[in-house]
Amino acid sequence: MNFTQSFRLAVKSLLTSKMRALLTMLGIIIGVAAVIIITSLGNGMQNYMNRQFEQLGANLIQVQLWGLGGGMSSRTVDPDDMYELVDKYPQYLSGVSPYVMTQGLVRHGSDEYEHTSIYGVSEFFYDADRGQTLSGGSLGEGRFLSYIDVDRYQNVCVIGSYLARDAFGGDALGQTLTIKGTPFTVIGVMSEYADSTEGSGDDVIYIPYGSAMRLNGTGWVDLYLFNSADNDTSNVAKGLIESRLYQTFQTEDAYFVMSSAEMMDAMDSMLNTLMMILILIAAISLLVGGIGIMNIMLVSVTERTREIGIRKSLGAKGRDIRSQFIIEAGTTSAIGGIIGIGLGIVMANVLTNVIAFALGTGNDGFVAVPTLGGIAVSFGVSVGVGILFGYLPANKAARLNPIDALRYD
Repeated sequence: MNFTQSFRLAVKSLLTSKMRALLTMLGIIIGVAAVIIITSLGNGMQNYMNRQFEQLGANLIQVQLWGLGGGMSSRTVDPDDMYELVDKYPQYLSGVSPYVMTQGLVRHGSDEYEHTSIYGVSEFFYDADRGQTLSGGSLGEGRFLSYIDVDRYQNVCVIGSYLARDAFGGDALGQTLTIKGTPFTVIGVMSEYADSTEGSGDDVIYIPYGSAMRLNGTGWVDLYLFNSADNDTSNVAKGLIESRLYQTFQTEDAYFVMSSAEMMDAMDSMLNTLMMILILIAAISLLVGGIGIMNIMLVSVTERTREIGIRKSLGAKGRDIRSQFIIEAGTTSAIGGIIGIGLGIVMANVLTNVIAFALGTGNDGFVAVPTLGGIAVSFGVSVGVGILFGYLPANKAARLNPIDALRYD
């Protein structure tokens, strides 16, 4: 009996008891669908995060200083030190912006905004050539902070689209709001970045970092954003920053420097590890499905004992019987794998819409991406599981004594 005949017999056997066949495939279907969904969501999240990092620019370098003003070290660096470093190495560093986060009640008239994020930055935070801030936002109206604004601690601000719409009805330029009781004049409005809701990425205010320091009542900055001159000099620029900070603090424990490329690699590594763990968990369903196939094939061998005896008495060899049952087990798992792949792709598309809606990114944001490689591996594993767990029943069938099989009732 050749492969084609064995395959036809396998399909005929499955069609004879459709419900039993479906229940037998259920573990394989769930396992394959879970693997497809996990890999699709993982690839989609990886692509989404990479696009976010690309918006920031591959030459962005973040510098975090630990314990300034908290007693960790009497040595400090200030914005002038960082500006001096940029001026000293213009071939490696193109600019720096202090990044001061502050909190406080924002008011406009009788309206209060408690969840607005307030950031103190320099004029370099906005790159006019790229038309973007270092955080990936773009300017919609007016202008961004200038050198004069920052140098003179002027009380001006650039606000997000949420405040522009909710507080000023879309006409914000030249208007005034207060932060911790201090009035600030709106000189610019950012384009919509998130979903223009309270507390979102559009509920922000950018002010000169010196003004933010005054609002905080502190005399230091613990976070800086540098830009290397280009992508190729990013590692050299990072080394120069680390060398400068070590000269001041004499310990590497006082600061942390990371480039956007390193951030991207770290996030990819974490996501890949998480995906692998979830895939291994999903593989348990494939194991359960394989056990289910083995059980049902053992039952099938018992039910078809007389058929096996008749075939052997007519000249069928043990390897023919073995191959028939192995092909039947493989066919069962292959069909389950195909159904699981289809279910996984459908669910991945459904989850794409759900997650994109939750993130407020629309069609250009998060997209779950089923890969051909993932589909092929899932299908191959499902068939392999069927063959592996089908071998024991097939071997049992092949070893049946034809006389005993014919006498079986």
